[in-house]
Amino acid sequence: MAKAKSAYVCTECGAEFSKWQGQCAECGAWNSLQEIRLSTGKARRAVRAGGYAGVGGSGIQRLSDVQAQDVARWPTGLGELDRVLGGGLVPGEVALVGGDPGVGKSTLLLQTLLLLSQQRPVLYVTGEESLQQVALRAQRMKLPTDALQLLAETDVEAIVAQAAQAKPQVMVIDSIQTMEVPEIQSAAGSVSQVREAAAVLTRYAKQSQTAIFLVGHVTKSGEVAGPRVLEHIVDAVLFLEGRSDSRFRTLRALKNRFGAVNELGVFAMTEGGMKQVRNPSAIFLSRGEPAPGSVVMVVWEGTRPLLVELQALVDSAPFGAPRRVSVGLEQNRLAMLLAVLHRHGGVQAGDQDVYLNVVGGVKVTETAADLATLAAIVSSLRNQVLPQDLIVFGEVGLAGEIRPVPSGQERIAEAAKHGFRRAIVPYANQPKHATDGMQVYPVRTLQDALKVLSEL
Repeated sequence: MAKAKSAYVCTECGAEFSKWQGQCAECGAWNSLQEIRLSTGKARRAVRAGGYAGVGGSGIQRLSDVQAQDVARWPTGLGELDRVLGGGLVPGEVALVGGDPGVGKSTLLLQTLLLLSQQRPVLYVTGEESLQQVALRAQRMKLPTDALQLLAETDVEAIVAQAAQAKPQVMVIDSIQTMEVPEIQSAAGSVSQVREAAAVLTRYAKQSQTAIFLVGHVTKSGEVAGPRVLEHIVDAVLFLEGRSDSRFRTLRALKNRFGAVNELGVFAMTEGGMKQVRNPSAIFLSRGEPAPGSVVMVVWEGTRPLLVELQALVDSAPFGAPRRVSVGLEQNRLAMLLAVLHRHGGVQAGDQDVYLNVVGGVKVTETAADLATLAAIVSSLRNQVLPQDLIVFGEVGLAGEIRPVPSGQERIAEAAKHGFRRAIVPYANQPKHATDGMQVYPVRTLQDALKVLSEL
């Protein structure tokens, strides 16, 4: 047996070093180097050669000589999952699915395989649960189980060998942190094991055109556990989110080589598995009695608009140090918007506690929520109830100007479908043709928007 050697690998970028150092010279991260055992085994040589990427041995070619073909997709039977994937599974695709413990990763993937098993051969590999536990979960879904193949194994080479005989077209590995490569002399879940196991499985997927889902654990900070290179190897990174006090789950694509990023799918966790939510806007708009500080905004998630309610509560600071609490929106942007509101809107909220919340647990990352955020703050500060049929969207600049946002016409049309009749939008986003039943208020500056709000 070849003598094992040691190396130090950065958990953030995957760079290797011969000795330990406090800072990674590649990505600049501190205290991110961990010792691993290197081996001269077959699996490691294959990974080093880059064979897992499916590009080795092709030689140099001109781009004009490469024939581009349309990517064939396999529908999974779950429309919301197909939307996040970009239209369905691609043969040879490797997707990493992450999420908090108990959020429903295994349930979603098992349900997907049960639906796919009626059309093509599939294999569910479990390294955390027994086959009996998987069978009990499948029975609760009340779906046909006769065509689903199960395997309880943690040895990656044994999994690949048995998959080569069964020849499944779709395979689930639950989870990648429990898999191990025999040639690597370290415990399962370590940096080296996770990286090499993912590389071997990815190489098999590219060579056999098998679509593979990898279930990944998350750290206490909410990121996918393991080396950062794991996210670079796979074709798609999907994250399943949901609060413990809510039955709704959101599936978001953080990376997708075969589709749009930040695409959003909404599910409802039930006793029979994941149920698709066809119209998520109707759920997030379950509004009660009209109250100050409540406003509806239109955000763009992937390829579709989504209506969500934003609530603000402004109250005097009892201890002299105002608090800024934001749930679902970036807190630093809230501080910036409050400064713009004071400087260019003449509204002083520096001595007030400001609390923001996006109803339904949705995380809004785009700047189109700026104007709606200020409208909710002003509404709560003035104790003014805004109309129930009003939507607001637009980006606010540091000079107090209202900047346009992408897909403004589609946002207005989506709001009109849900019964909204008034909209405050950036001047550059005003529709060229009037929308039936919709009165649009185009604004150029923050002062114009505040004037419209005071007149409603």
